[in-house]
Amino acid sequence: MSEDRRKEIVRHLSEDDLNRLLAESTDEKLTERLIFIKRLYKGATLEDAADDVGRSSGTGTRWARRWNEGGLGLLMPNFGGGRPPKLGEDQRERLLELLRDGQPWKKQEIQHLINEEFDVEFHPVYLSAFLDKLGLSYAIPRTKRPSRAENAEEVLDERVADAFDEEPDDAPHNKRDGDEEKGWVVDEEIRTDGGTVLGFLDTSHPQPWDNSQRLYTVDDPHITRPLVKLDEPAVGFYALNGHSVVSFPEDQTKERICECLEGVREQNPGQRILLVLDNFSSHVCEHTRRRAHQLGISLVFLPVGSPDLNPIEQVWKSLKWEASPLIVESAAEYRALLTELFEQLTTQLSFAASWIDKYLGGYLQKLR
Repeated sequence: MSEDRRKEIVRHLSEDDLNRLLAESTDEKLTERLIFIKRLYKGATLEDAADDVGRSSGTGTRWARRWNEGGLGLLMPNFGGGRPPKLGEDQRERLLELLRDGQPWKKQEIQHLINEEFDVEFHPVYLSAFLDKLGLSYAIPRTKRPSRAENAEEVLDERVADAFDEEPDDAPHNKRDGDEEKGWVVDEEIRTDGGTVLGFLDTSHPQPWDNSQRLYTVDDPHITRPLVKLDEPAVGFYALNGHSVVSFPEDQTKERICECLEGVREQNPGQRILLVLDNFSSHVCEHTRRRAHQLGISLVFLPVGSPDLNPIEQVWKSLKWEASPLIVESAAEYRALLTELFEQLTTQLSFAASWIDKYLGGYLQKLR
């Protein structure tokens, strides 16, 4: 260690007094601090003295500062009967402000922040419980797109309400200013008087080599897979109260997307369909919006940059997790596997539970 890390230490006690206190000590915390100070008396560096008692150099720096400022009284914090010190209410509020300003954080970074700002050290196990009580979220942060509006949830709430409150004689829900006037007529064979089906549409690209599930192995943690690739995207319709559908079109052009909508209508005859989806170009174009109207499907577009507001995203995540350890021999077999998993998963409303609570409170009676 370099000499510049040696700390000038105030000799509040003689070495004989230190030795006497060490001999009499039955407190582990007191003992390790006295050993630390004794090592500094002997000329050890902060790093070496802290390492001797199993502490980091940062902790050693704080201990040395406390000792120099107030001797043993300041060096020994009040742990309240052996428990780590807890921050007071004002200190917690201050900590939340600091965490909010610098988020997201690693646990080690929060520990360092608490040490530096409040001169308090938590046990790692207690720190997790403390942060949980403080209300912090411990999860993989979702990427927030710059294009996402700050009031995205309010915008979606309004769009869902507009779709549900629409009257039969209102202007076509999917029509926008500037669209051609021709073609905005529901096909004669389409019936929409049997209630309302609500569902979510999205495209994913699962592949047979996707690995998202941790598995136990005895030896080599690998899975040998045939060289299988799925060229087509998977387009899914997750219905809350109707029939869910997954298809594999050649591409995502407006013609193929309209074919997917026709498949949704075929599996859900007799009801008006409210379909929540993103702003992909082939979704928002006039061709798709008009064809959806002809099929009796009202499109509810998510706010830009808000894929997290579409519950089908969680369906895709679970589907990939379920499929990841399974081995298939061909693209056709993989499509069949995805179809089976999609049909099983979309029988669950749990993926949309929070969405239902937020956006469907006053409209549940309108669903068939």
